[in-house]
Amino acid sequence: MTSTDQHAGAARTLPDPTVARPPVGLAHVVFRTNDLPRMREWYCTVLGAHPVFDNGKLAFLTYDEEHHRVALIATGPYPVPSDEPQVGFYHSAFTHPDLGALLATYRRLRDAEILPVRAIRHGPTVSLYYRDPDGNHVELQVDSFATADEATEWMKGPVFSANPIGTLFDPEEMVADYERGVPFEVLVRRDDDPVPTS
Repeated sequence: MTSTDQHAGAARTLPDPTVARPPVGLAHVVFRTNDLPRMREWYCTVLGAHPVFDNGKLAFLTYDEEHHRVALIATGPYPVPSDEPQVGFYHSAFTHPDLGALLATYRRLRDAEILPVRAIRHGPTVSLYYRDPDGNHVELQVDSFATADEATEWMKGPVFSANPIGTLFDPEEMVADYERGVPFEVLVRRDDDPVPTS
């Protein structure tokens, strides 16, 4: 709630309703599940989250200052969706602060036998994709550029236009390269992105 919303009794004027007002962030994702304890444990493990509320039918999890980032609803039973691609929500993505944090998370999850189903250097991000116990796709990512403007500019270029998905990589190799001191710019560069010349 903003300070202008908190003054009860004070006259207020709404902002111009003809102007689009984008949200300031994505607050949370919500999943229906038939196995709340298993899903809660998975998201707490993968995201380093903790429950704010859990009554066995509803659970709210957070990993930061927000009251919840993931909600789980178990008021079914619900039919299990097909593994075949279908119209609808595809995946949620969570950003790590730096490449070291993403790779440390990969190693921690690997040691807990939670493995990514694919790893992609997208260009704007380096991403690890997982599937939760119900089969939902979850992306853990780190930004490859210092600013969103730089990433947006790169996405307007020929490499992204020719291949907007990116190139696969081996997380174990990236961990080894990271620990060997390979520069960040080399680690995040797609295989099909030419090395810049100076």
